[in-house]
Amino acid sequence: MPMSLNRAQIIGNLTRDPELRNTSNGQSVTNFSVATSSQWTDVNGQKQERTEYHSIVAWGKLAEICNQYLGKGRKVFVEGRLQTRDWETPDGQKRQRTEIIAENMIMLDKAPAGGGAPFTPSTPQSPTVEPEGGAVDQGVGDQEIRVEDIPF
Repeated sequence: MPMSLNRAQIIGNLTRDPELRNTSNGQSVTNFSVATSSQWTDVNGQKQERTEYHSIVAWGKLAEICNQYLGKGRKVFVEGRLQTRDWETPDGQKRQRTEIIAENMIMLDKAPAGGGAPFTPSTPQSPTVEPEGGAVDQGVGDQEIRVEDIPF
């Protein structure tokens, strides 16, 4: 069997607040977008910058955590796998979007003043979520999530 690898790791800033929804079977899913930028100097000595926008999808407990603690402008590390989905618009046009299915998220800045609860890391584990077949949270279980238990 040939070896393959589907991993995406990005560090960037949220372009909008996360949007939390529930599937018909009650599973949480959060969508948000992260912008990453690269800078270089062109052959004429002029500084150039390019920004890429990444669509992120988080499932289960990770979706709930992202929705609760992330907001527009926050700096974040997201790790996951790439997945492309296809759909047809009501007027018959075919569309396609490649998304990062988040498996790990780490906030890289402090909560904005007056926003969000303070938190203290207490364990190095992060929740891992598998969207197909239901959520599986390693290290969290079905117990209530407390701020002091969140690993970031």
